[in-house]
Amino acid sequence: MTAPGPLNPAIAVTPRPPVMEARRWLQGVAFPAERPLINLSQAAPAEPPPEPLRRAMAEAVLNRADAHLYGPVLGRPELREAVADAWSRAYAGAIRPEEVAITQGCNQAFCAAVQTLAAAGDEVILPAPWYFNHKMWLDMQGIRAVPLRCGRGMLPDPAEAARLVTDRSRAVVLVTPNNPAGAEYPAGLLRAFLDLARSRGLALIVDETYRDFDSRPGAPHDLFADPDWGDTLIHLYSFSKAYRLTGHRVGALIASPARMVQVEKFLDTVAICASQIGQIGAGWGLAHLQDWLAGERAEVLARRAAMARGMSALPDWRLEGCGAYFAWVRHPFDLPAPELARRLVAEAGVLLLPGTMFMPGGDAEAARHVRIAFANAGAASIAALIERLRGFRP
Repeated sequence: MTAPGPLNPAIAVTPRPPVMEARRWLQGVAFPAERPLINLSQAAPAEPPPEPLRRAMAEAVLNRADAHLYGPVLGRPELREAVADAWSRAYAGAIRPEEVAITQGCNQAFCAAVQTLAAAGDEVILPAPWYFNHKMWLDMQGIRAVPLRCGRGMLPDPAEAARLVTDRSRAVVLVTPNNPAGAEYPAGLLRAFLDLARSRGLALIVDETYRDFDSRPGAPHDLFADPDWGDTLIHLYSFSKAYRLTGHRVGALIASPARMVQVEKFLDTVAICASQIGQIGAGWGLAHLQDWLAGERAEVLARRAAMARGMSALPDWRLEGCGAYFAWVRHPFDLPAPELARRLVAEAGVLLLPGTMFMPGGDAEAARHVRIAFANAGAASIAALIERLRGFRP
């Protein structure tokens, strides 16, 4: 391969995107009709939005001139108002439209939040295993990701996080329900992290991309009921999973108006505005698809239950976390997870991601784990997965 010329060293040392790397493992591998590939590598809806939502978006394409133009950098006013109203009701809090920004997906919301908080040489605490795109962005910015190892139930410990805080710390990041571990963080745990962050002058970034598939009834936490939440909390959300809008890239960031001034600078520079069609679709979904979304949640929770039952029948495999779209599993073999993942493709027709994609380099525990993204797998596919894992012999 020809050398590309000058390279930013922070970009050069950042690993390639894990899901794209895993897809390359499929090249040259044939999957017979009687044993088709079971793809459990990516946490994204595999089907288009429901037809009524597509029709609403198509109508906007045909009849709304503003759907094709630049919009406000922080998002369409009606969508910001709808998010503020829906979140205020859901969390029994007080959120104003000026505290909401609409972003090009939740990844961009995370990037915007971090860009307002930290610079090269600073530190951000990430529970490990972590969401790899969070780590990649920190690496690209020269910001040190400080791993906070999760314990029982794949939950991070606020007391351990407190011991990791230094004068270079700027934020703690939590993802709940978690990617990749599936853990649903208790409300009290989130409150403890908010108290820690506030006491140490840090931001608490809470990514709730998979909130709509939380198994618990009601609000998952009460952080927005705190009248001073804006001094510490930054909340992230994705419309992609709820309404199957992955290709339209619509996310949300909720933070104080003072931080929004800084967020606007970042968003204007990298995208100007989120997709107008996607924003129109997200707003329509919020207004009209809550019953449909409840059905989607029920189906994902049924798949979660099927995954837990199936793994319980494999005594040599240990299910350490399971929720929303993901299972975090300790495998029983004396070979590293990357090698296991490649062999599962070729020998079992299963594509999943090794734990090494979610943890610090050289971590021995990473090599013993895999992430299984089961949300797109129906009951028959989950049953087939269990049988293939049962029959696999390295």
